[in-house]
Amino acid sequence: MSALPLNAATPLPVSPPPGLQRRLLDAQRATFLAEGPPSVRVRLDRIDRFLACVLEHAEELSVALDADFGSRPPLANLASDIVSAIPGVELIRRDLAAWMADEEVPGSAEAGTPAFVQTRPKGVVGVVGPWNFPVALVVQPAIEALAAGNRVMIKFSEVPERTAEVFAQAVATRMAPEEVVVIRGDVTTASAFSSLPFDHLIFTGSPGVGAKVAAAAGANLVPVTLELGGKNPVVLGSDADVAQAAERVCGVRLLNGGQICLCPDYVFVPRSNVDEFVGRYQQAVLRHFPTWLDNPDVVSIVDDKNFDRVTALVADAEAKGARVVTIAAPEEVDALPRRVGRRIAPTVLLDVTEHMTIASEEVFGPVLVVYPYDDLDEVIAYVNARPSPLAAYFFGSDGPEFQRFITRTTSGGVSRNDLAVHWGIEGAPSGGVGRSGMGAYSGKTGFLTFSHRRTVAASTSPIGLAQQILPPAGKAETDALRGYVAHTLDAIRHRSLEIKPAGRP
Repeated sequence: MSALPLNAATPLPVSPPPGLQRRLLDAQRATFLAEGPPSVRVRLDRIDRFLACVLEHAEELSVALDADFGSRPPLANLASDIVSAIPGVELIRRDLAAWMADEEVPGSAEAGTPAFVQTRPKGVVGVVGPWNFPVALVVQPAIEALAAGNRVMIKFSEVPERTAEVFAQAVATRMAPEEVVVIRGDVTTASAFSSLPFDHLIFTGSPGVGAKVAAAAGANLVPVTLELGGKNPVVLGSDADVAQAAERVCGVRLLNGGQICLCPDYVFVPRSNVDEFVGRYQQAVLRHFPTWLDNPDVVSIVDDKNFDRVTALVADAEAKGARVVTIAAPEEVDALPRRVGRRIAPTVLLDVTEHMTIASEEVFGPVLVVYPYDDLDEVIAYVNARPSPLAAYFFGSDGPEFQRFITRTTSGGVSRNDLAVHWGIEGAPSGGVGRSGMGAYSGKTGFLTFSHRRTVAASTSPIGLAQQILPPAGKAETDALRGYVAHTLDAIRHRSLEIKPAGRP
């Protein structure tokens, strides 16, 4: 690979009007069509330059993220938002040529119609990113879209505005706007972006906004991938290691201040183990965060709007009879939550009922609901009565309980004896189902999501396909088809499948 070239492009102004956004899309599509599907070398060069934009400005991005959140330590910024894209790029560099290769359709030649499948780029891919991991969750899909041979337009979240500015400037240093361009702006800008006639659109964010994005895309028949959220359950089986479960639930519930779509929202614990679980959870929290108010390792709630939303969830539950366990140093309990710095203490809620808002609304903060249970079937019924979550977690052995849980529930993914480990495994799809998402990406799955699989076939028959049924084809052909129907029906009956007469319920 040659030395990375510099590009003199400059970032766009904030909130470019719809007309300018459309012209940028048209320019990307025109250059895509003029170039045709790019080679492996060109794709990897674009990926290298794009990733270099991020890595060369890693410290600036980290500082901006800290400022936007109010408090977000460098380790969290580097690990979750900057470095996380590197392993995926290594996989792409290793396997991209094989992914791009044409594939013969097995048995097609023997059937007289030899065929193969081409994997072609779609054209221009739109990427709408969230605010919780604003860099990583636009970088990964953008890299996979570039691997598939596409051009990319990114709508960066307006919430972390300093990070958006640094990211846009960074991308402009090495990427021409006809390759990758970053759009910044508010909800109006995002709405116009979602209404563009992309060849594919991927959105990461809340289900409510995702529905609006899908509706806007649907007006142009744009295929969408939706990476959404949901209330993710944790279940402790009868043989679970309670201490391990409490420690690991704590770790992910407090990661990024609880502002992760894969966070556990509620935990079902065997009734006899509830007190032990809550006690172990409290110990784990205080081991990681002996103080909270001014601790620089705490990630703040991102803005006042979300601070008010999370505190309102706790207040509503408490007013309706929930028991609130605030986990903080004794001298800090009365000072939390604190609006200055947007600090909300790690909290456990017990005795939560259905009429409390937190029973149905995703938390996205350091608050956990704990339910007791007596029988696993009641847990399964509870999970199934609600929208399918993005993730489901189970602690315990790979025995009948776990098998029953994963057989009878639906979720985007499942992790056993830990949280979020199923997500981002190279080569495995990552995505939700139902209200928690649509489609998937990550690794080869992402490459295929942003590609069009086209079948190319040839005929070796002396008679054309349509000529076999057009006049003068007649009685002999009709009798042959009737015989084929009768033969197939006899085979079905022979397999002892019950075929009920028409009209019988």
